[in-house]
Amino acid sequence: MRILLDAHISGPKIGRRLTAKGHDVRALDQEPVLEGLPDDDVLQLATYERRILVTHNIRDFPNIAREWAAAQREHAGLILIYGIGLGEFGVITRGVQRWLLLYPEQKSWTDFATVVDRTFASS
Repeated sequence: MRILLDAHISGPKIGRRLTAKGHDVRALDQEPVLEGLPDDDVLQLATYERRILVTHNIRDFPNIAREWAAAQREHAGLILIYGIGLGEFGVITRGVQRWLLLYPEQKSWTDFATVVDRTFASS
């Protein structure tokens, strides 16, 4: 799977684990030139590169996804991390990987948005 980790998702800690599972991961925290990229542009970048966006930003991205749907704009998938600390790398990785196993085709993520919370990641 092709994945884009938003700026608050650790590329070295989470990206490396997902890459080891065979995923193609790009992490914004590893690209200083993209620091401060507006949220809408982050989703646009993920869409352009056909990557599932993984983000902790549950304040803004659900609204952006709804706006895109209303405008009939397609995105490549969205995984929102909810109620899990930024430093809980194993929990985040398990939750993301669980979703990727449930939907193993990249195309099945088109316009699909979901949540990883502690319960989902631990079950």
